[in-house]
Amino acid sequence: MLEFVFNTVFWTLAIYGLFEIVKNIIYINSYTNFKSDGIYVIIAVKNQEDKIEGFLRSIIFKILYGREEYLKNVIVADLQSTDNTKEIAKKLSNDYEILKVANWKDCKEIIDNVNDII
Repeated sequence: MLEFVFNTVFWTLAIYGLFEIVKNIIYINSYTNFKSDGIYVIIAVKNQEDKIEGFLRSIIFKILYGREEYLKNVIVADLQSTDNTKEIAKKLSNDYEILKVANWKDCKEIIDNVNDII
Protein backbone atom coordinates (compact mmCIF):
# COMPACT_ATOMS: atom_id res chain seq x y z
CA MET A 1 0.00 0.00 0.00
CA LEU A 2 2.85 2.40 0.84
CA GLU A 3 4.47 1.72 -2.52
CA PHE A 4 1.20 2.56 -4.32
CA VAL A 5 0.92 5.90 -2.48
CA PHE A 6 4.57 6.71 -3.23
CA ASN A 7 4.15 5.90 -6.93
CA THR A 8 0.94 7.92 -7.15
CA VAL A 9 2.56 10.98 -5.57
CA PHE A 10 5.68 10.57 -7.71
CA TRP A 11 3.79 10.33 -11.00
CA THR A 12 1.44 13.16 -10.07
CA LEU A 13 4.38 15.48 -9.41
CA ALA A 14 6.15 14.31 -12.59
CA ILE A 15 3.10 15.00 -14.75
CA TYR A 16 2.57 18.37 -13.05
CA GLY A 17 6.22 19.31 -13.67
CA LEU A 18 5.97 18.33 -17.33
CA PHE A 19 2.78 20.37 -17.66
CA GLU A 20 4.51 23.44 -16.15
CA ILE A 21 7.50 23.10 -18.50
CA VAL A 22 5.26 22.89 -21.57
CA LYS A 23 3.16 25.83 -20.33
CA ASN A 24 6.26 28.00 -19.86
CA ILE A 25 7.61 27.14 -23.30
CA ILE A 26 4.30 28.01 -24.94
CA TYR A 27 4.05 31.24 -22.93
CA ILE A 28 7.55 32.43 -23.87
CA ASN A 29 7.10 31.66 -27.55
CA SER A 30 3.52 32.92 -27.92
CA TYR A 31 2.92 35.85 -25.62
CA THR A 32 6.19 37.77 -25.55
CA ASN A 33 8.54 39.30 -28.07
CA PHE A 34 11.51 37.61 -26.39
CA LYS A 35 14.26 36.84 -28.87
CA SER A 36 17.65 35.41 -28.04
CA ASP A 37 19.41 37.12 -30.94
CA GLY A 38 21.93 38.85 -28.75
CA ILE A 39 22.48 41.79 -26.48
CA TYR A 40 22.63 45.33 -27.76
CA VAL A 41 24.68 47.82 -25.74
CA ILE A 42 24.15 51.58 -25.95
CA ILE A 43 26.95 53.78 -24.64
CA ALA A 44 26.11 57.46 -24.14
CA VAL A 45 29.15 59.75 -24.34
CA LYS A 46 29.85 63.46 -24.17
CA ASN A 47 33.24 65.17 -24.45
CA GLN A 48 35.34 62.06 -23.81
CA GLU A 49 37.91 62.32 -26.63
CA ASP A 50 40.80 61.37 -24.36
CA LYS A 51 39.10 58.19 -23.05
CA ILE A 52 36.68 56.99 -25.73
CA GLU A 53 39.10 55.12 -27.99
CA GLY A 54 40.62 53.05 -25.19
CA PHE A 55 37.23 52.32 -23.70
CA LEU A 56 35.69 51.22 -27.02
CA ARG A 57 38.72 49.12 -27.96
CA SER A 58 38.56 47.31 -24.62
CA ILE A 59 34.82 46.61 -25.10
CA ILE A 60 35.39 45.40 -28.66
CA PHE A 61 38.33 43.24 -27.56
CA LYS A 62 36.16 41.58 -24.92
CA ILE A 63 33.45 40.94 -27.52
CA LEU A 64 35.75 39.60 -30.23
CA TYR A 65 38.14 37.60 -28.05
CA GLY A 66 36.39 37.26 -24.72
CA ARG A 67 33.28 35.71 -23.33
CA GLU A 68 30.74 38.30 -24.49
CA GLU A 69 29.82 36.37 -27.64
CA TYR A 70 26.15 37.28 -27.32
CA LEU A 71 26.69 40.98 -27.97
CA LYS A 72 25.61 41.89 -31.49
CA ASN A 73 25.90 45.67 -31.61
CA VAL A 74 27.53 48.41 -29.61
CA ILE A 75 25.85 51.72 -30.29
CA VAL A 76 27.69 54.88 -29.27
CA ALA A 77 25.20 57.70 -28.68
CA ASP A 78 26.89 61.10 -28.82
CA LEU A 79 25.24 63.63 -26.51
CA GLN A 80 26.27 66.70 -28.56
CA SER A 81 29.97 66.58 -27.77
CA THR A 82 31.98 69.71 -28.47
CA ASP A 83 35.27 67.86 -28.88
CA ASN A 84 36.35 65.05 -31.24
CA THR A 85 34.54 62.25 -29.42
CA LYS A 86 32.11 61.54 -32.27
CA GLU A 87 34.85 61.59 -34.93
CA ILE A 88 37.00 59.13 -32.94
CA ALA A 89 34.03 56.79 -32.50
CA LYS A 90 33.20 57.02 -36.23
CA LYS A 91 36.81 56.14 -37.09
CA LEU A 92 36.56 53.03 -34.93
CA SER A 93 33.17 52.13 -36.43
CA ASN A 94 34.82 51.95 -39.84
CA ASP A 95 37.18 49.28 -38.47
CA TYR A 96 34.60 47.24 -36.53
CA GLU A 97 31.19 46.39 -37.97
CA ILE A 98 29.62 45.72 -34.55
CA LEU A 99 30.20 49.37 -33.57
CA LYS A 100 27.64 51.98 -34.64
CA VAL A 101 27.72 55.72 -33.96
CA ALA A 102 24.59 57.83 -33.67
CA ASN A 103 23.50 61.09 -32.14
CA TRP A 104 21.06 60.98 -29.26
CA LYS A 105 17.95 61.56 -31.41
CA ASP A 106 18.87 58.72 -33.78
CA CYS A 107 19.57 56.49 -30.79
CA LYS A 108 16.13 57.24 -29.37
CA GLU A 109 14.59 56.20 -32.70
CA ILE A 110 16.61 52.97 -32.59
CA ILE A 111 15.28 52.26 -29.09
CA ASP A 112 11.71 53.10 -30.08
CA ASN A 113 11.89 50.78 -33.10
CA VAL A 114 13.89 47.95 -31.52
CA ASN A 115 11.36 45.30 -32.59
CA ASP A 116 11.90 46.24 -36.24
CA ILE A 117 15.69 45.90 -35.90
CA ILE A 118 15.64 42.50 -34.27
